[in-house]
Amino acid sequence: MFKKALVVLMAASALSFALTGCDKTETKTENAGTEAKSEEAKSGEAKSEEAKEEKKEEKAEAKSDSSEDPLAGASFEGDYKIDVILKTTSSEYWSYVVAGAKAFEKDHPNVKVEVKGASSETAYDEQQNMIETDLNSGSYDGYVIAPLQADLVKTLIAGQTKPIVAVDTNIDAKEVLSFVGTANDTAAKEGGKAAVEEAKKRGWTEIKAISISGVQGDGTATARLKGYQEGINEAGGEFLEKEIQYADAVADKAVTSMEAIMQNHPEGIAIIACNNDDMAIAAARAAKGNEAYKNTIFMGFDGIKSACEAILDGTESMSVAQEAYDMGYKSVAATVAKLNGTELPEFINSGVSVITKDNAQKRLDDLNSYLGK
Repeated sequence: MFKKALVVLMAASALSFALTGCDKTETKTENAGTEAKSEEAKSGEAKSEEAKEEKKEEKAEAKSDSSEDPLAGASFEGDYKIDVILKTTSSEYWSYVVAGAKAFEKDHPNVKVEVKGASSETAYDEQQNMIETDLNSGSYDGYVIAPLQADLVKTLIAGQTKPIVAVDTNIDAKEVLSFVGTANDTAAKEGGKAAVEEAKKRGWTEIKAISISGVQGDGTATARLKGYQEGINEAGGEFLEKEIQYADAVADKAVTSMEAIMQNHPEGIAIIACNNDDMAIAAARAAKGNEAYKNTIFMGFDGIKSACEAILDGTESMSVAQEAYDMGYKSVAATVAKLNGTELPEFINSGVSVITKDNAQKRLDDLNSYLGK
């Protein structure tokens, strides 16, 4: 009897051990399965993060690519009439803007481009009348405007729903979808630095600079002054801020300004930084024959044809060149692109370079080609 009981007890114990071992095996299997799933989940999460990062990189690359040419892939189809109102059409610089705008029309016969401008850069009422008349005419699908007085133009275009693009000078208004032009302060800063280096080469030890500026209060003139000042001071020169001469962006007044500078500084000034090339050439001619100014750097802004010729013959020293032709072309292109649904960036850079004797001839050849010469 005792033996039977012992056998039963041993059998039960063996069964219990077997069941326990089975439970442990199943638990291990379940744990292994859970761990495997956990690893798979982690792996999946890692792959998901990698995919997200790849997408971010792709977006960044796409953004970088589009920033190089914001109008790449834009449509220029459709029959449109674009109104281009410039500061003036009576100077060489603006003739390149006109040429660029009309070149777009030539490349896209479906788009009609009408260009006009005031008789001078101080004919404020004249441009105001042009803008008011054209906005109220209903004849145009879009507008390109280079404002003489940006604050005034801001009030004139308030509430307009048709595309408006600013060119050369920006207009701080929600109606303006993009500004096509030069970062004037950055460009002038590069010019200022280059002028200081050239002054050093010419033997100046005390490098002082005076600016003959454009219209006082004009946004473009102010930005160029700021850039000249920063570039000259950072390169080791001294920008005489309190001696700025305002000459309304015209050559005749630049002559008067230069005469005043020579009277105030008979010892000579290393750098005369001008708002445009016409003024720089006029100032240089006014100083011709004055021994104290024979090594002065006369720096202009725009890089127009007459500037290249003056640089080559030694009258003007250098020029900060805007791509006026590209401004005209790209501003019309941006307006048409918007009409066809393209979202425009706030700023489209038309490019800039510093012109010296080393590259003046190439620049001259390019400008002649723009005007068909």
